[in-house]
Amino acid sequence: MDTLRSWSFLGLFLGLAVTITGCKKSGGDADPNAPLRLGFFPNITHAQALVGHVEGAFAAEPGLGKLEVKQFNAGPAAMEALVGGSLDVSYVGTGPAINTYLKAGRELRIIAGAVNGGAVLVTRTAKSAAELKGKKVASPQIGNTQDIALRHWLKQQGLTAASEPGSEVQVVPMSNPDILGQYLQGAIEGAWVPEPWGARMVAEGGGQVLVDERDLWPQRRFPTTVIVTTKKALETRRPQLAALLRVHVRLTERWHSDPGGFATTVNNAFGKLTSKPLAAPVLKEAFSRLEPSLDPESAALTQAAQHAKELGYLSSDDISGLVDLSLLNEVRATAR
Repeated sequence: MDTLRSWSFLGLFLGLAVTITGCKKSGGDADPNAPLRLGFFPNITHAQALVGHVEGAFAAEPGLGKLEVKQFNAGPAAMEALVGGSLDVSYVGTGPAINTYLKAGRELRIIAGAVNGGAVLVTRTAKSAAELKGKKVASPQIGNTQDIALRHWLKQQGLTAASEPGSEVQVVPMSNPDILGQYLQGAIEGAWVPEPWGARMVAEGGGQVLVDERDLWPQRRFPTTVIVTTKKALETRRPQLAALLRVHVRLTERWHSDPGGFATTVNNAFGKLTSKPLAAPVLKEAFSRLEPSLDPESAALTQAAQHAKELGYLSSDDISGLVDLSLLNEVRATAR
């Protein structure tokens, strides 16, 4: 593992260790009348969360009670809040969820899937993996879902990747908005990014999609966003979490039944939160690579953990116990 990755993951591990230790010291059961604290990212890969929040569907659901919504820009920050006790449930990418489960006492639980697909490697000139040699490619964050996918793919292509200059392929971490800016300036050859950033890079900066990550997975399915909580929250906040999942299920079914209309609704919500709605062609292309899914794709999660271990991000890839769909199954059974 290169030096930057080592220090980054050491910092994340220590942060999780501190927060979970603080949580254990506080003791006591959660107040069932306290607001349910929901985390998500202002990103179209958190589509149901965007719509549920902006339309007020979560807050209006009977049985949910008071709701506090917290927005995050990075998975590790949301997961630190979750294990630290300042968040009850969150939409998040699979990389941070797996990492947190294995490094913070196996307390995290994936209780539902949300979105599959929607990640691509966009390049300016390179039309093959070999043409990336000697170039700089970005990922959103060291150890995040797309970073693991990029480094694993490069390894499969026989290329070594590291954050230091001089590597066969230099992989640099930066936020998605910075990736777009650097790409438009010609400072990077490309990036492995979630939507809508891939569609925006193509539309605004040219180039092409070198890899659609769906093509690397069986049946072209892999989880991008899941809903996570903690074992303790499942025990103490179960009715409120069930109410949240009822809304999530309805929104997912709405997406299935009217993909175009739901995409427009998501874009409206995205625009309200960011003041920058997506152009219609970008929205259409981005959503063409996204799929709603209540199934967190357990087999793909296991494979993703294996990839992270192979890259040196994890010492173990045993994620048995991570997925708990009991509450989702209860909600879906009641809805029938």
